[in-house]
Amino acid sequence: MSDPLFIERNGHRTWIKWHRGRRKPTDPVFTGSRILEAMRLGASVEVDLVIHADHGCAILHNFALDAETTGTGLVRETPAPVLRELNLRGNDGQPIADKVMLLEDLCALLSKEKPHPDALLQLDFKEGHAALTPSIVANFGASVAPVADYLILSGGDFDAIGMLTNSAPKLRSGYDPCYGESLAKLQATGDYQTFISEALATAPNAEMIYLAYDIVLAADKSGFDIVAPIHAAGKRIDAWTIRQVDSSTIPLIERLLALKVDQITTDDPEGLAAAFAS
Repeated sequence: MSDPLFIERNGHRTWIKWHRGRRKPTDPVFTGSRILEAMRLGASVEVDLVIHADHGCAILHNFALDAETTGTGLVRETPAPVLRELNLRGNDGQPIADKVMLLEDLCALLSKEKPHPDALLQLDFKEGHAALTPSIVANFGASVAPVADYLILSGGDFDAIGMLTNSAPKLRSGYDPCYGESLAKLQATGDYQTFISEALATAPNAEMIYLAYDIVLAADKSGFDIVAPIHAAGKRIDAWTIRQVDSSTIPLIERLLALKVDQITTDDPEGLAAAFAS
């Protein structure tokens, strides 16, 4: 099987993003081996960031440790040395050999094993600007600066993204408006035009707009092409997250490809590439 990198359709390339570092659904999340594999191949891959007690970021999705690791309590209250000794949990909840990584650990790995020029690692920051301190921002910048060419920082709080992006000049940024007040407003009004216009105005420097794929498809069903204004603004769009590729999701993916989204986030990159192999 060829490596799951992108799909070519009608002259448009749609990248396949490895959600939480997974190449296939059976993979555990956030393992260094899979993340490095994706970067070596030139894939798009995503990891999450949450703040820990020593003013840095851990490669984890949840604010609490229990579900993802062998630890307990909050990530925010756990020091870096303790985090590094914790094991990740697999899909069945059982501990695996891989340890929790911190942001600086992952960046150090990328510095040692240079990624493919096409590789792009999305750092999805799960916290808001109120959680940031000068020390956290400075530590973030010091960690990512050596490998910033291969990174894009995203999140739902663009004030936070702006603060962190400014700490590393080469770092690209993205914005996900599918949270908080903007999402609630969209759900109440169904006004896709205002939703995407406000997102573009909120994040003028973002290179990528991240939208839940069901919002993209719901807008399309209502007669509004939500991809077009993103492209008109000179930005790319990521549609997230296809959990598995099967008979129920293939028609949805077909429509996303027809709408020319630039990236599809999935827990099954291998299955997606195989289903749409030319």
